[in-house]
Amino acid sequence: MTPARIGCLDLDTFFVSVERLLDPSLVGQPVVVGGRKGDRGVVTSCSYEVRSLGVRSGMSLLEAAKLAPSAIFVPTRHSTYGPYAARVKAILEDWCPVVRTASIDEFYLDFHGCDRLFHRPGDVDPCASIERTVREMRDFIQRETGLPSSVGLGVSRAVAKMASGRAKPAGVLMVRAGQEGDFVRALPVRKLPGIGPVAEQVLIKAGINTLGELGEVPDGPSRVAGMASRLRECLLPSGPLPDRDRPAFQEHDESAEGSLSNERTFFAALGQEQPVLDALRALVERVTWRLRRRKAVARTVTLKLRYADFSTITRGHSGAATSAEADVWEVARDLLLAHWSRRRRVRLLGVQLSNLEPEAAQVALFRPPRPRAGAAIDAVRDRFGYDAIRLGAVARRA
Repeated sequence: MTPARIGCLDLDTFFVSVERLLDPSLVGQPVVVGGRKGDRGVVTSCSYEVRSLGVRSGMSLLEAAKLAPSAIFVPTRHSTYGPYAARVKAILEDWCPVVRTASIDEFYLDFHGCDRLFHRPGDVDPCASIERTVREMRDFIQRETGLPSSVGLGVSRAVAKMASGRAKPAGVLMVRAGQEGDFVRALPVRKLPGIGPVAEQVLIKAGINTLGELGEVPDGPSRVAGMASRLRECLLPSGPLPDRDRPAFQEHDESAEGSLSNERTFFAALGQEQPVLDALRALVERVTWRLRRRKAVARTVTLKLRYADFSTITRGHSGAATSAEADVWEVARDLLLAHWSRRRRVRLLGVQLSNLEPEAAQVALFRPPRPRAGAAIDAVRDRFGYDAIRLGAVARRA
């Protein structure tokens, strides 16, 4: 039987934890990271003090303020959090030979072949040796960085991820090989990676509320049977991790020859229009900033839209080359409003700029160029950081 040698380390309320390191007065206080109170936008992280009130990542800031009126609202500072995550990964790589990034606050660990490395005199159980080492590693991260974390261990990435969720806050949980069925039996169906709000409602309407009940569904052509098959696959040993990072579950950047793109996956799928538009605007802002740093302009804007049931559409528009946020925003927004089915919740948004060419005589897609505005924005960011200046809300066109 394959031992549990895959780990998932999750930095607990990561953005909140970093903000508390920078401002100790926030320790123990109800904190929401994502914007100031009253801003239009979405929650990117929140403390346990407000989670008990129903606040969740991906929720609109306005809704969060209604649920937790006494919470402290803090703007997201993406450029600030990266170095902390990089420091944690560097520590992990000192303790584990294979570390893969899933998102800025989540890492997968591969302990295959490490039995002798962590063995101590008197050890008879290699899994116990790995679990002890992981506890020491987690404690070291806490001492060195001040960041709390939780770790799950299992035979697959899915089991390890679910275990890390059960280990919160700041715990370690190993699901030993052969115990996966017992571990997931009482878990709500939403705990299976990939099951979002829409799929959860499909299962609940079918009378399936727990993963144990889902596991009893026989194979078949129905959607419910497909999710049951996925559950069984997730409980099987996954073997060694891929040979490179595969970002998932959170915002990430992609770059390929001739294109740039930014995507964001929401922990809780979005259904209201304004939070979706706010998230899209943030993606447009970041990808155009990266475009200008490359000293390039783009002729094609492509929108990527993934629903809660994981069906995905892409729509694009080509025009004259530009690197201005307002031009790209107008195209991306119009693509979204034209193709988004409002009855379906949004799991992922992405904006890609392609057909790139060197920055020269810039011509905007639909209006005169704005090179001065772009240069001014970049100058502020170069001096004070990326989050020092952001696009204001743009009302949707009638």
